[in-house]
Amino acid sequence: MDISIIPIAERIARVLTAQRISANAAGDEESAAATIDANWQDHLPDALAVLRTLREPDEAMAAAGDVAIWERMVLTAIDHATTPRVVL
Repeated sequence: MDISIIPIAERIARVLTAQRISANAAGDEESAAATIDANWQDHLPDALAVLRTLREPDEAMAAAGDVAIWERMVLTAIDHATTPRVVL
């Protein structure tokens, strides 16, 4: 399984940004990469709302795996996205 180096909250925020501006989705920009790079943080609160919703798996998800591990993973993603980072 591949593991992303980009935090999940950022990936979700980038998708939400792209959905709104890219011509490949609901937007009108044909080359949206630079705009997405500049604006994805505006959608971080929406990404966190998605992650908070995902804390509780549905029945099918719970039947497929370990609910406690799932919850820890999602809570870690939320914590990682909301903990201030210091860049030197």
